[in-house]
Amino acid sequence: MPPTSPWLPPESDAGPPQVLTADELISLLRQRWQASYDLQLVRRQGRLYLHVMWGYLEQQSFPFSADEYAARVEQVAANLNGLGVGEQVRQWLSSTRDRPRLGKALSLPLQLPEGRSSEFLL
Repeated sequence: MPPTSPWLPPESDAGPPQVLTADELISLLRQRWQASYDLQLVRRQGRLYLHVMWGYLEQQSFPFSADEYAARVEQVAANLNGLGVGEQVRQWLSSTRDRPRLGKALSLPLQLPEGRSSEFLL
């Protein structure tokens, strides 16, 4: 154990934030709603939202193949991690009581860290 000093802040056990992977996103969706729902990042009125859409991979009419869906979720996960909101999304998907319904997506207003919003919202 390293020595402590009253002039140094205590070391955090939390470590760096965990990266949110596409596999974890799909797993969270399946655990919560037993379906692989489509995800989209949407910009409205200067805010950024994560939408859980009503279409899902297991639907016969879903417009994407399994590989296309995986690529889309991979891109969303990369964007969420780039924005620094992976943990926020992880917690919301684990705790929300709502579910997507036909014609109505679930919407999470993303709380972007200071300085990150200017990179994505022009």
